[in-house]
Amino acid sequence: MHMRFQAAFLTRLVITLLAVATLAGPQAFAKEPSAALQLARQLNQAFIEVADEVSPAVVVVRVAQKAGLADEEEEDSLAPFLEKMPRDLRRWFEERRDRQRREEQQERESGREPAFNGQGSGIVIRKEGYILTNRHVVEGAEKIKIKLQDGTEYDAEVRGVDAQSDLAVLKFDPKGRALTVARLGDSEKTRVGEFAIAIGAPFELDYSVTFGHVSAKGRSGIIHDPSLDQDYLQTDANINPGNSGGPLVNIDGEIIGINTLIRGLQSGIGFAIPINLAREVSDQLISDGKFVRAYLGVEIRALKEDTDYRDTITGVREGVLVIAIKADGPAAKSDLKPGDVITTVEGRTVGTAQQLKNEIRGKKIGAAVTLDVHRFGKNIKVKVKPEAWPDQESATFSRKAVLPDGPKPVFGLTVESFTRDLAEQYSLEKTEGVVVTEVERGSVADRKGIKPGDVITEVNQKPVTSPKQFREALKAGDAKKGIVINFTSQGTSRFEVLKESGE
Repeated sequence: MHMRFQAAFLTRLVITLLAVATLAGPQAFAKEPSAALQLARQLNQAFIEVADEVSPAVVVVRVAQKAGLADEEEEDSLAPFLEKMPRDLRRWFEERRDRQRREEQQERESGREPAFNGQGSGIVIRKEGYILTNRHVVEGAEKIKIKLQDGTEYDAEVRGVDAQSDLAVLKFDPKGRALTVARLGDSEKTRVGEFAIAIGAPFELDYSVTFGHVSAKGRSGIIHDPSLDQDYLQTDANINPGNSGGPLVNIDGEIIGINTLIRGLQSGIGFAIPINLAREVSDQLISDGKFVRAYLGVEIRALKEDTDYRDTITGVREGVLVIAIKADGPAAKSDLKPGDVITTVEGRTVGTAQQLKNEIRGKKIGAAVTLDVHRFGKNIKVKVKPEAWPDQESATFSRKAVLPDGPKPVFGLTVESFTRDLAEQYSLEKTEGVVVTEVERGSVADRKGIKPGDVITEVNQKPVTSPKQFREALKAGDAKKGIVINFTSQGTSRFEVLKESGE
């Protein structure tokens, strides 16, 4: 009897437990997720929230380019990449190009509106309908349309462009619609290694979201154009044609850059204009329709990049070296000289060429700026009045060079006293110094850019007015460390650093 009671009790207990488990579902016995899994889910949710927040402020920019321009630009831009592309991707490009050409031809014959044959991205930066994008996205545009995330399209026009930064501002009428405006961050505070999220319309795939990291900051020399005055953020977030003008975003949903360049397709190397510069430029484009940047008219590089010259001076290890001064530029009207090392601008330390450009760019035109300058062992202050950047660079620069010990043939340099005949031969104005009359091909002087007709005025900061003084000054210097020579070339002052080894 007792055994039967126990069996019946156990049976009822099992049935009860099974019923409870059935009602509770499988979660009743599920294992709690690990801390690592919970963290991964939180990170996953963070990316989702950033995309949800920022995407409504992103626009697709569609451009109808002037007849013939689209074909030429696309041919030029795709030529280096077509043969390296995967077959399917290359076929996509070729079919798209052929389709656009057919549509353009039909429209030209029918008189209809031009085809929208270019596309990029942009971001809403003001509720009134201002869009920030790249200049190259809208260059040559006959008509522009922007499309919001919900598919609504608006006609837009160019408010202003800035060629040097490759930025443009568009304006459209939102017709009373409340727009989502992008939150702009602080690119100075951006750190290498942090998450970076790109949103845009690559290959006409609107509102694509990719993520990676900020790979580097302060990338310069990406485009070899001396007129460009910005550096770039580098990212491995996947960006492609069509992402141009779209945002690079941090994990807080703030815009830290405007995606602009890629180093080859599928390379994982992309570049974005820092948002601090983009904000500065766009504010002026909105208010004035153009961006006026101040400049000094100097050719510069970081002192740490010029070890030859750094070895010839003492008392300074960081700063910006003035290599050349534009003959008719603002610096030429000041006491600044080639070979000076600029260490601060209005008390703010500068150590790279880009830092100096950043400090000068926004200064008031014509208002004196105080520079702390190191000049061969002496610290001085120099005042310069920046001027507006000219539309075209036409004047030459002057140099200072460093030559090795003695006028030996290995240096390939011959100088003569200033004469009327030499002045006529090289179109020189009367000046103090010695005239370079011969430079041996492939010599140290030749490699440093010294050429016949240049006028050497100083050696190691000491004036020279005759070949004898020139030779004596060379002998007094240290050829292994380098000897500094100031000279003018076509009205421009420059300097170079040459050593006995020719390095």
